[in-house]
Amino acid sequence: MKLQVLANHARSAAENMAHTLQRTAHSAFVKETEDFTVMLLNRRGETFGVPIELGATWYPGLTYGRAIAMIDDYRPGDVAFTNDPYSGFVATHAPDTHLWKPVFFEDEIIAWTGGHIHNTDMGGAVPASLSRALTEIHQEGIRFPPMKLVREGVFDEQILRIMTANVRKPDLNIGDIKALVGALNTGERKILAMVEKFGKTAFLDGVEALLDHAEAQARDVLRAMPDGRWEFADYADEDSVTANPCRLKLTLTIQGDEAVLDFTGSDPQLASSLNVPSGGDPRHTILLVGVYYVLYTLNPKILLNTGLTRPFTCIAPEGTVLNPVFPAAVGMRSLTCARLRSVIFGAFSRAVPGRLPAAPAGNNCIVNVMTTDERTGGRIIAAVNPVVGGGGGMPHRDGTNGSGADAAYLKNTPIEITEMETPVEFVRYGLATDSGGPGRWRGGLATHMAFRVFAPDTRITARNRDRGFFRPWGVLGGRAAGLSDMVVNPGTPGEKRLGNIDTAVLQPGDVLDIRSAGGGGRGDPFTREAWRVAQDVLRGYVSLEAAEREYGVVIRDGVLDTDATDRLRATRPAPTGHFHYGPEREGYERQWTPAAYDFLTRTLAGLPIHWRFFAKTEIFSRMGGRAGAEGVEAALDEVHARFPEMPRSKAPAREAAE
Repeated sequence: MKLQVLANHARSAAENMAHTLQRTAHSAFVKETEDFTVMLLNRRGETFGVPIELGATWYPGLTYGRAIAMIDDYRPGDVAFTNDPYSGFVATHAPDTHLWKPVFFEDEIIAWTGGHIHNTDMGGAVPASLSRALTEIHQEGIRFPPMKLVREGVFDEQILRIMTANVRKPDLNIGDIKALVGALNTGERKILAMVEKFGKTAFLDGVEALLDHAEAQARDVLRAMPDGRWEFADYADEDSVTANPCRLKLTLTIQGDEAVLDFTGSDPQLASSLNVPSGGDPRHTILLVGVYYVLYTLNPKILLNTGLTRPFTCIAPEGTVLNPVFPAAVGMRSLTCARLRSVIFGAFSRAVPGRLPAAPAGNNCIVNVMTTDERTGGRIIAAVNPVVGGGGGMPHRDGTNGSGADAAYLKNTPIEITEMETPVEFVRYGLATDSGGPGRWRGGLATHMAFRVFAPDTRITARNRDRGFFRPWGVLGGRAAGLSDMVVNPGTPGEKRLGNIDTAVLQPGDVLDIRSAGGGGRGDPFTREAWRVAQDVLRGYVSLEAAEREYGVVIRDGVLDTDATDRLRATRPAPTGHFHYGPEREGYERQWTPAAYDFLTRTLAGLPIHWRFFAKTEIFSRMGGRAGAEGVEAALDEVHARFPEMPRSKAPAREAAE
């Protein structure tokens, strides 16, 4: 049996599972936005087959092994499930309900089928269950540790009743879950068909060979990179309602065909829901999503399965934002994961600068509405649309507009479907002018969406709101992209800017206006062909003013002025430096230097976990007029004076550490 034949069968089986789920799901977020996964798993619960065309692209390296082991005595027809982020570390926030099913052949489990759906709501403190403001996992909805949902083909009605009593739209949840069970059954049939075609031994050996081949491909990509050590850091705008930035830091070390991703120096676990529950697994798929994108960019023929994770080792110290301890809230982990991907992209950009794009928007905002449908009098809770920004400028083309790079799998729901299912009226849905980072290859444009509501006390959740302060960065002379924004009733006397607030209450006639960030630019914008800039102006992508200011292109009365353009372009020196971050980050880092952050994170790591976020917040509040490591040390002394109960850090003193 040729390995590629089995790979094709596995992908086809996964695609069939995805089609089954998409066509039978109940919620728009699953059937239209496609926030779901399906996969084929080997006997250890490691992924060996995923779809390419449908669903989320986060989990080709996911393993269900720890969750599978938490249940005894699997029988034919059983389906297990969990949505608890701290039980087996398969689910990573409560709305993601993961299911898995054993595939028996000759009374032996030879494989598993698995997958997840993002439930629109799992109960909890806010509609759709997710808000940055939540501080512990218990606020984020009902959680089910790994248990059997279906026993020998029969649903456990008691579990379904418990879910019905605790979530806001049980029909959507249960409908989507049953659709996923149908997808798992489809996968089971396809696996048994492969066993019949190839034979049991050839199938089992072939599955292991698929993982080995993906590993070899990943190692080939690493060997083509130079050995070395590269550091990169990026920020989420706000770590909590206290609104201090959340910093992620990565030290990437490549040696031969292996790589270590050391996240030491990232912020402590937060008193908000931005924490990422990796469980300390050095190859947890949620830490490696950005790596999958890098590998696939450098080798589009690479197999997507758990074998890709083997050459990589992640270090995420316990008690940090990337490895929190129970009961830290984790519902908004997708915001932090977007920044995590940006950090990984930045580090690899340093390693192979000629082959990777600029930063994508990195703020895939998911908008949910809970309101009363005046047509029926019923209560509605629904996902309206993802507001996804542009992709970064590529080495060979502009970034993708409106649905870029690492969030492109979130499909937009047609306006007509949303307005039919949810009582809102769209007043704008398109691309935002001047939002893509200027470059030889322009960054992709931001998405701009606005809609009107009609019922009193309509509650909005807009999770993953970010990039309102720290811009997506440009590379190799390219410029940083435009920022995101969220406004109620723009252009009216009642206009209210919400920034990164992720919940709001609207009244009849109110309009919510949301704009994502754009993608960063790549290469000197003054080297972009003038005709391309003129075309961008004609399409509304770039304004006349920005064409002249950012690209040095002069257009008068709709006609390109070549002579004026040449003169203007000759006046500006070529840009320097690998990255362009924008004035906001540049100003911020004059106070919060790398040395300041290194001293801060070492100090916090030397405190008991439950003191760390408190200490960070107090230090930040005392940094006015201070800068650098000396400023952090002075602020820390004040915190100790004010709170003598706080333990002294076990980290080395600043002078010794430096």
